[in-house]
Amino acid sequence: MTKDAAVARKASAREALDLLNEGTRAEDLAAARANLQVAESSLSTAKTSLGDTELRAPDDGVILSRVREPGAIVSPSDDVFVLSLNKPVVVRAYVSEPDLGKIHPGMTLDVASDTLPNRAYRGTIGFISPVAEFTPKSVETPDLRTDLVYRLRIIVEDPDLGLRQGMPVTVSVPLHEHGGAGY
Repeated sequence: MTKDAAVARKASAREALDLLNEGTRAEDLAAARANLQVAESSLSTAKTSLGDTELRAPDDGVILSRVREPGAIVSPSDDVFVLSLNKPVVVRAYVSEPDLGKIHPGMTLDVASDTLPNRAYRGTIGFISPVAEFTPKSVETPDLRTDLVYRLRIIVEDPDLGLRQGMPVTVSVPLHEHGGAGY
């Protein structure tokens, strides 16, 4: 090794030592921070994409039908399953026009199933349709009305396993001054 080469190596080593003694440059720190932000952003995007591959129901329920097959490409607004939630239990009932003025939203009533006719569940009228319709074929009322009826949505309070979505029920409205009515 020549003297010039040794002097050059010594100068190079001294410069490297000086750089180490000075510490990391501000530009290198800024670049490292920027790389960290890019990596964190990529991780967040990957977690979101992974989460978008899972279907989650808002609550416990029973799948009634599958609309899309596994592996199908769907958009966020596409139906994949038809789900019947276990809670709240909602009853669709109908009231005849002469009795419409005797009920109101928020009114409590009794709901009984054919399975447990002596077990009364408490329900609350949540909705009364403003539009009349003809009695649906699936509705059987005591006098088999064929007049116009109004649809009700009744939310059952504290249902148990004896009452499920889709079961036929009898709804009794406590009409104090007019006697009870069944729907």
